[in-house]
Amino acid sequence: MTFFTRILNLGTYFSLFLAVPLMCQDAEIFPPGKVKRVIESKKIEKPIRIDGMLNEEEWKNTPTTSSFLQIEPNQGELANQQTFLSVLYNKQYLYFGIFAADSLGKKAIRATDFKRDFNFNSHDLVALAFDGFNDNRNAMALTMNAYGVQRDLLSFDDLYYDSDWDGLWRVRTNRTDSGWYAEVAVPWQTLRYPKLTDSIQQWGFNMIRVRRSTNETSAFSPFPRSFSALRMAYAGLLTNLQPPPPKSNIRFQPYLLGALDRYSPEIAGTKEQSAKIGGEMKWAINPNTVFDLTLNTDFAQADVDRQINNITRFSILFPERRQFFLENASLFGVGGGPSPDFSGGFMRIQPFFSRRIGLDDNGNPIPIDIGSRFVYRSLKRNAGVMAIQQRGLNGDDPTRFFVGRFSENLGEQHRVGGLVALKNGPKGTHATSMIDGFFRLGQSHSLNTMFINTTQTDGKKSGLAGYAQYFYATNQLKFWWTQSIVNKDFNPELGFVSRTDVIGTTPGVNIYYRGNKLPFKKYIRAFEPGLNIEIYHQASTGKLIERQFIVWPLFLNLQNGGFIGYGANIAYQNLTEAFEPLGVRIPAGSFNYVRNQIYLSSDPSKILNVFADYSWGNYFDGKLNALDMTLQFAPSPHFSLLGRMNRNRVKSLGENNSTETIDLFSIEGRFALNPRLQLIGFYQQNAENKLKNYNIRVSWEYRPLSFIYLVLNKRGFERLDGRYQNEQHAILKLSYLRQL
Repeated sequence: MTFFTRILNLGTYFSLFLAVPLMCQDAEIFPPGKVKRVIESKKIEKPIRIDGMLNEEEWKNTPTTSSFLQIEPNQGELANQQTFLSVLYNKQYLYFGIFAADSLGKKAIRATDFKRDFNFNSHDLVALAFDGFNDNRNAMALTMNAYGVQRDLLSFDDLYYDSDWDGLWRVRTNRTDSGWYAEVAVPWQTLRYPKLTDSIQQWGFNMIRVRRSTNETSAFSPFPRSFSALRMAYAGLLTNLQPPPPKSNIRFQPYLLGALDRYSPEIAGTKEQSAKIGGEMKWAINPNTVFDLTLNTDFAQADVDRQINNITRFSILFPERRQFFLENASLFGVGGGPSPDFSGGFMRIQPFFSRRIGLDDNGNPIPIDIGSRFVYRSLKRNAGVMAIQQRGLNGDDPTRFFVGRFSENLGEQHRVGGLVALKNGPKGTHATSMIDGFFRLGQSHSLNTMFINTTQTDGKKSGLAGYAQYFYATNQLKFWWTQSIVNKDFNPELGFVSRTDVIGTTPGVNIYYRGNKLPFKKYIRAFEPGLNIEIYHQASTGKLIERQFIVWPLFLNLQNGGFIGYGANIAYQNLTEAFEPLGVRIPAGSFNYVRNQIYLSSDPSKILNVFADYSWGNYFDGKLNALDMTLQFAPSPHFSLLGRMNRNRVKSLGENNSTETIDLFSIEGRFALNPRLQLIGFYQQNAENKLKNYNIRVSWEYRPLSFIYLVLNKRGFERLDGRYQNEQHAILKLSYLRQL
């Protein structure tokens, strides 16, 4: 038995040994309280000036709520730094006045940048969560940092999130020697609530505060720390609301764009100068129904893809970055895969993925002539349809896409549904159909399932895929078991799958220990060992093709928000065909090897912070040392500089016994006069394919959600025919939002 095998066995036994006694720790999972905590709003007649000062008489004469309780680090204890909240409203707005008291005043405030939808782990912040329909399932969250930067999202069952939804609301902040203030105005039109005969309403409501210098999270209405503030069954109540009857509202956002383009080598039919006019319309027909229309859609301001050097046998999922498709992604983009903390296994299956529309296999944009989306959400069901026409190129007919989604809520926490996605183009018709279910079997148990079928008119066989994922989560441990199957004829032409012709079995457990025997508690918050098992068989033959036992005998969650861990991976790979990671060809065959990994992060809110992931050891028939390191320098939220290095050094690998070093470097800078005027620059160089890409954007939000963009972009890539293509673009774009 090798040394690393002993580590794996010890780690496995240790995890199982701890699982039972850890249940005896304090801070158990508690059920939602039968008596809700209440904050009462007050009606006013005058408008409030949003300046972050809270000096109007209306604020001074309004009751204030405090006594926030800790979620982290000591669940249930009174917060060390208190937060004070008052709520006002008039005919146009719902107002929130917030004071985050701090004994260190301005000196304690942490913020690394002015990016909208900023990193939750790097900023002092407060967040408001609303459940206007009181269904304990859906939430709207509005988050702000101490500099007035906004972050907002929609949550469904605290499982699916529209994190790129941008609501129309305003916030201004003020930082003082005793803490910081936030003043918020939310138009009633932005909020979603029912039309009731009784004009007095009460909503599910919660608020959290994160004080980053001590890594403390506190809440208005407490919830178990293994959950989030968006588990609305634990929310309190916002009462005495008299909102105007909800009415339809329409948002128009036209744009005007001019561009200078250069291609090398030249592409027939492309223009060096171009101008475009287009735009989008959003019609909130009622609180439950929204219709979107887009014409001659343009995504020039969208963030660019980052290149990745992939050393695994799994396909890489590049995230959607285009605003039209990001909205309501939680409804149409339902699927199965790893959780944000990487629990659940590496296998990912998504029946519909919006990047299949308007982008080719190289990520090049294909013009979208027209698109529409209709979404209905209620207490009982959710439904949506989306229809898109993608412009035909080189004389081809247009390609048309249709996606339909329906789900029915069962009881308080369950849901069943289905999805159909169709693609009709010059090469025929492709169809994907799916049925799925989500079941919350108590506060700690959940089961997510789906079954998918693909068919097409080109004579290829129908394909099948299925997925079931069980989670058991408490404050002391998280256990999961994921079972997946994808047959060899499954064609994810409208979706995404990590690999085909595979049966995946991926159980695992993470343990969270915070007991009295934990040493150095001044620096260490939790000891979190874990075990991941990844087993894959070939679906068509039943042969074992991959097995990984990944044990983390040491993983420490630090008090300052950082972490450090050591893991070992005992792997077996049975290649049924040649595999070419990093351009090195590895022949078919069976391989046993062991790899080690160190995973660490410093406090992500510090002026200088670092993240590193370093692994070493054998790799198939050779050796591989891999380093992925990010260093950020953020002396002020007005200026942030981030550098990343990814280095893979292989030795004696593959058919040619290759030894080489492949580097991927990138640097990103953000310069902000304020949250509304920013300059963002990004540069990346890849040694594997000799490509150098950059993207520079000036963004000015001259009024809420109305922008002027100046974009300079250069990208190179390898085309499907094996030739390298270089493109340069200079783009000026003006958009204007008008809400009626």
